[in-house]
Amino acid sequence: MVAGETSVVGEYRYRPAWWLPGGHAQTLWGKFVRPGIKAPSEFEVISLPDGDQLELHTHQAPPGAPRVLLLHGLEGTVRSHYVGGIMAAAAAIGWGTTLMVFRGCGSTPNTARRFYHSGETTDIAHVYSLLRQRHPASPWYALGVSLGGNVLLKWLGEAGASASIIAAAAISVPFDLEAGARKIGTGFARIYDRNFLRTLRAKSLRKLDVYPDLCDRAALLRARSVYEFDDVVTARVHGFADAHDYYQRSSSMSFLANIRVPTLLLSARNDPFLPPSVLDRAQRVAAANPALATEFHAGGGHVGFVAGRWPWRARYYAEERAIEFLQRAGGWRAPRALP
Repeated sequence: MVAGETSVVGEYRYRPAWWLPGGHAQTLWGKFVRPGIKAPSEFEVISLPDGDQLELHTHQAPPGAPRVLLLHGLEGTVRSHYVGGIMAAAAAIGWGTTLMVFRGCGSTPNTARRFYHSGETTDIAHVYSLLRQRHPASPWYALGVSLGGNVLLKWLGEAGASASIIAAAAISVPFDLEAGARKIGTGFARIYDRNFLRTLRAKSLRKLDVYPDLCDRAALLRARSVYEFDDVVTARVHGFADAHDYYQRSSSMSFLANIRVPTLLLSARNDPFLPPSVLDRAQRVAAANPALATEFHAGGGHVGFVAGRWPWRARYYAEERAIEFLQRAGGWRAPRALP
């Protein structure tokens, strides 16, 4: 998509900001320039069945109001630029949101021998069950971003017709994890790869101090990409043969056909984290599944989708569109429109 071009999907229109040409500019704006949005939230730490802990950040809503379970991306936190935006968009229509922070991504230590990863769905299943018990009168929706979107789609595919989520939305999902890992290891995208590797390696080294036999320390230090890290650490720690096996068994592409709840797949073809051919494959799978709605724009970057005529009046299409989709899919009529 060239600057100024408008993408129309149904009644929704997305015009990429002319002042952010290209996928990298759209991707980097949110992390480095976007003003922070801090939706008021309640913080808590919950225990998991294996004795580990993770954080929940909840923006409350009236009893019985719809609620959204939100999953962040790789190495994300409550401070990730899109989290506040999504919480604010949901709050504007009277909905509550709970962000599940993956193990070790918040301020709470990850004490178990394991980490989180792109195909781990037992934690989301546990958290969702807990939240439903707390708010049994509320209809529940789910929204996943990047890695969180992959986890969400895999979870929904595993559940099939038994899923009780009303509707879901997934933004900038790496449907094919191996293709994504190889993509960010090339060209300018290596800046993302190196940033992820830096924090992932630091966490692993700290865990090796507690569990010296967890992985090969020398191999960890030699890793020069997320792909190599996943081969040395993620796969070995979580019972996969290697990175290829981990990616094959965890990629949400293999689970899309089994999803039975209305689900929006929102991505950009100039996403620097994923080859466009992967979106073509996802679109073919989705075409055979009436539960899936694909919205693949030419522009938008990775979790970018910045719009607006001027930088000081930027809007964030993906966050607004995802909440609108959930609202309409559930037949919910909110007292106020989105800002």
